[in-house]
Amino acid sequence: MFRFVFLVAALVPGAALAAPVGDATRGEQIYQACTDCHSLDQNDVGPRHRGVYGRKAGSVADYDYSDALKRATFVWNEETLDKWLADPQGFVPGVKMFFHLPGPQDRADVIAYLKERTK
Repeated sequence: MFRFVFLVAALVPGAALAAPVGDATRGEQIYQACTDCHSLDQNDVGPRHRGVYGRKAGSVADYDYSDALKRATFVWNEETLDKWLADPQGFVPGVKMFFHLPGPQDRADVIAYLKERTK
């Protein structure tokens, strides 16, 4: 079995690098680490997160974003949220956020949670 998986990973570009599938229930638990600065429905140290998935970065009208996020032109989706959660300063130099989630599964789970809460 191991040989088959290795063979598929070797023959199919990106097969071994597929993004993990997010679990929104687990993501909600991980999101608790974010609540020192964020909530779903109210701005705090960071902007509110309900509706973040699909929203243009730096666009909550009543939040005072860093100049770096005010200039951002991207929309929050799986790719941008993953980059942000992995390394916010590396993704958008000059932002206020320093917290990060180094684990790809943790990021996928939080993204699934945020995406679910956008509905």
